[in-house]
Amino acid sequence: MSARDGRAETPGASWTEECSLHEMGGHGASGHDVVPHGGGVRGGSPVSAAPNASALTAPAPAAPAPETSERAPARTGTDAGAGTGGDAPGAAPGELDWDRAVELIEAADEVCLACHIAPDGDALGSMLALAQALHALGKRCLASFGEPFAVPAILRFLPGQEFLVEPARMPAAPALMISLDAAGQARLGSLAAAAGRAGALIVVDHHASNVGFGGVRLVDPDAAATAVLVEELIRRLGVPLDGDIAQGLYAGLASDTGSFKYPCTTPEVHDLAGRLLSAGVRPEAVSRELWDRAPFGYLQVLAGALSRARLERDAAGGLGLVWTTIARADREARDVPYDQLEGVIDQLRRTDEAEVAVVLKENDRGEWYVSTRAKGVVDVGRACVELGGGGHRTAAAFTMGGEPAWIIDRLRAALREPGPADGRTEE
Repeated sequence: MSARDGRAETPGASWTEECSLHEMGGHGASGHDVVPHGGGVRGGSPVSAAPNASALTAPAPAAPAPETSERAPARTGTDAGAGTGGDAPGAAPGELDWDRAVELIEAADEVCLACHIAPDGDALGSMLALAQALHALGKRCLASFGEPFAVPAILRFLPGQEFLVEPARMPAAPALMISLDAAGQARLGSLAAAAGRAGALIVVDHHASNVGFGGVRLVDPDAAATAVLVEELIRRLGVPLDGDIAQGLYAGLASDTGSFKYPCTTPEVHDLAGRLLSAGVRPEAVSRELWDRAPFGYLQVLAGALSRARLERDAAGGLGLVWTTIARADREARDVPYDQLEGVIDQLRRTDEAEVAVVLKENDRGEWYVSTRAKGVVDVGRACVELGGGGHRTAAAFTMGGEPAWIIDRLRAALREPGPADGRTEE
């Protein structure tokens, strides 16, 4: 991405990026991290679904609950009819924001969709679900993400990939563009310029770090996933949920709630999951694709990472730090692509003696992508921001050059500095 062009290749140098923040996920589904430029995604077809994709949805019940206007609208955070919700930092979109988005979409003949580079389950699932809904409305729809343009292996089961096109085939100045799950325009990679030249740009996102780009902002930091906002937009467009649309939304929701086990899992999240199941989603099949399968080589890479793990009981304010590394050579020796490594930190964070877990992963360019997790007391997001990255209080990341020992020294020092939220557990 151009934001990296010309950066100093100095050992130990870090670089700040517009980041996409993802919820804590399982193996490869998502990471609630700052996804590095390039993402290390290798292989895979951008347009082909897994052969068993149709097995992931069951026939919808004979009489599913109708999607009618009687269902309460999404929480807006402002009085009904207010239009400032999407503009005020930290506020949910107001009714005028939703109305303007629907008006722009209904008036468009063609809609271009873009999600952040190296898409996770929420980004790609939300985008493909919306693409299918727009197609149902009779709109021409193109969907893409910046290079490297390859669907991660664990997401190839998602329906709607027939709408994916290479970023070079997207219009240079689309009449209407919708950005999904990107906290900043730069996170769209090679599609950032097209977003800047779009006649109208709708931003759909759930990250508190969203920088406030776009003309119409459907941004709600309290939403568990971008999929929550996309489902609301689809409902307001009058498109009923079918099995394929629901599957993309469910993948996004499950990914960004850590399979419904993290604090963002609210009663409303379960209500939405129930509606998606009623539309025909088979949760056990989706969960298998996202979390419960891996090549044998991954087990060997995981074993090596766990054997190198170090426990520092006095770190992180005496609450404990456990960390390990995965060098590029480690995974290449087992033919394991970078996008298969997300699940390692979920094993490491189980350590009872450590509040903070860290995995340093070397990408294909020799940079170290540092994933961090906390159990609720230490604010790892603040520490990662200090080191040029970003994230949430309990899950964040940064990318840095240099030796792992030097990097962990810097992170250890950042964790020693108490943040305003340290000492309190999340509710």
